[in-house]
Amino acid sequence: MLHLRPGPTQQQMQQMAEAVRATLPAQFREQMEEIVMRVEEFATAEQLASVDLDDKWELSGLYEGVSLPDRSIWESGRQPARIWLFRQPLIAEWRDTGVRMDELVRHVVIHEAGHHFGFSDDDMHWLEDQED
Repeated sequence: MLHLRPGPTQQQMQQMAEAVRATLPAQFREQMEEIVMRVEEFATAEQLASVDLDDKWELSGLYEGVSLPDRSIWESGRQPARIWLFRQPLIAEWRDTGVRMDELVRHVVIHEAGHHFGFSDDDMHWLEDQED
């Protein structure tokens, strides 16, 4: 019988995500205070469609919001930006790769935060390597 390692709970994964935010350099951390981070089991059909995916196992994180460079001072009543982490796909990746779960969560949070800042992939890799 195959025994799978249990993954972290939603609450544990949420704590990991918040810990990532706390370790970012101050200038990024301050601008991420308004972002709501949520952990769900899987992306919704609408979330998958928004990134042209069909398979709920393919999406481990998602940024929903208007990136900082695209915002207008004339906007009001906007919903807060959100970073979603999808627990089951992250657990599957953790089992498949052997990468530590906190490192996977860090990678996803920083990648999605990069969308908030309007960063390129190179910028996101740089940010991932930084700690305050």
